[in-house]
Amino acid sequence: MRKFNRVLVKLSGEFLMGKKEFGIDMDSLKEYASQIKELADEGVELGIVIGGGNIFRGLEGTGKGFDRVKGDQMGMLATVINGMALQSNLENTGVGSRLYTAVRMEPYADYYVKERAIESLNEGYVNIFTGGTGNPYFTTDSAAALRALEINADVLLKGTRVDGVFSKDPEKHPDARKYESITFNEAIEKQLKVMDMTAFALCRDNNLPIVVFNVNKPDQLKKAIYEDHIGTLVH
Repeated sequence: MRKFNRVLVKLSGEFLMGKKEFGIDMDSLKEYASQIKELADEGVELGIVIGGGNIFRGLEGTGKGFDRVKGDQMGMLATVINGMALQSNLENTGVGSRLYTAVRMEPYADYYVKERAIESLNEGYVNIFTGGTGNPYFTTDSAAALRALEINADVLLKGTRVDGVFSKDPEKHPDARKYESITFNEAIEKQLKVMDMTAFALCRDNNLPIVVFNVNKPDQLKKAIYEDHIGTLVH
């Protein structure tokens, strides 16, 4: 028995780099596509939001002299490239998918409309949402929270490099304690960095649970949908 039927998966663009310093590692891309195919074949309704940090990160561009708005727009375009790459790999494995952008970009992708996206989910297509929210000053975390709410997802699954939410950075502090489950208010009180605060507030105010899991471990995405005690549940 799976716990969730319709999910929104947030993947960071950095995960597509694999061991490269920049761009897309094809082995990593194929691995993620393989995991998504397995879930789609089992009837899980999937929406996916991918970041663009493997190609361009808006805030870093701002620090190097780009106007913030232009920098964020360049980051949005980077997410479209990642989305096109994922869609291509999914289709190569026989998985039907729809690629949406938050700003008009035909013929590369369809313009995002909530009703159209829900219809394609009901028809069994994997939805890939790119272009962030379409606005500067918002992260792809915010886009993930927004799209999850719009498509009536049961949960937002946030893939990270670690096994969940910890009391402090586990990559720097070996004594960091992992939380199996934590409330939104507790996460705020403890100043735990689950997502950016705009995205976090959207989930909290609309009672959308978040599962933070290690996307680099085999089968963790599937386990987060089917099993308890995978990663950290924020509710």
